Amino acid sequence: MSAVLHAHPEPGPALGIDEGKPRRVLSEAGMRGRWWRFVLILAITAVVLVPILVTVILAFTPGPNSTATGLTFENLSNVFSKTLAATWLKNSLITTLATVLVSVAVAAPAGYVLSRGRSKAVSGYSLLLFVMQSLPIITSVVPLFILFAGMGLVDNLMGLTIIYVGSTMTVATWMMAAYFDSIPISLEEASWIDGCSVFGSFTKVVLRNSLPGVLSTAIFAFLLAWNDYLVAIVFLRSNEIFTLPMGVQSFFQQNATDWTSVMALAVVMMLPPVIVFATLNKYFSVGGIGGSLAGR
Repeated sequence: MSAVLHAHPEPGPALGIDEGKPRRVLSEAGMRGRWWRFVLILAITAVVLVPILVTVILAFTPGPNSTATGLTFENLSNVFSKTLAATWLKNSLITTLATVLVSVAVAAPAGYVLSRGRSKAVSGYSLLLFVMQSLPIITSVVPLFILFAGMGLVDNLMGLTIIYVGSTMTVATWMMAAYFDSIPISLEEASWIDGCSVFGSFTKVVLRNSLPGVLSTAIFAFLLAWNDYLVAIVFLRSNEIFTLPMGVQSFFQQNATDWTSVMALAVVMMLPPVIVFATLNKYFSVGGIGGSLAGR
């Protein structure tokens, strides 16, 4: 019995060596794959960031008629002192903030109905939103211009804001509905048992767990209104009513272009989105819902 037992080699060290080799091979292959992915991501990032970097450098580079040397704030100072850049910035902020507030305030309850409703009316409403979402804004610019001209809303920031809200509403409602679908209805049922109304459960339970969805919708509305040029160029006429995209376009003349002013104003236009993303990035979290269901 003992001879038979000692005839077989101990499996421990031999198996350890045999299993170690393929693991090292797979690890090296995985490292090569990671390096290729890193290089690809780096190249894509460079393609995206290089134009932004060039814009920032040119904005702080002295112009052809400047006596300054090195990097300077002279271009930004000239833009705000010699043009209506401050007024354009104010107009953009007014229309954008109004668009964000109205879009979120309307899209949140509309998305809640779309997420929780189960009826033919809700289904028809959902289909209508889908059809409207597929239509580009350019198809309605001319009819809206004719309609708004009769109402005195052309060359008016209120008319521009109304169009921004309308063009944002369909996608904003779908975004809110998609996030509400991820919130378990058991949370609302628990609040109903405790005596909360449907509206109360929506405001106190659903919205409190929907901060990432609300912020995503707000950022979408913000970017659409802040970066728009197509609608603004059709509906705005006066230089005092221009928004920032229209202000940037005003520096392009027929035979000459003031590139230093263009780049300086472009930097001003880039700052608010950067500040918004940097400030709200920490609030994007989806871990709060799971904690609400603990112990249930």
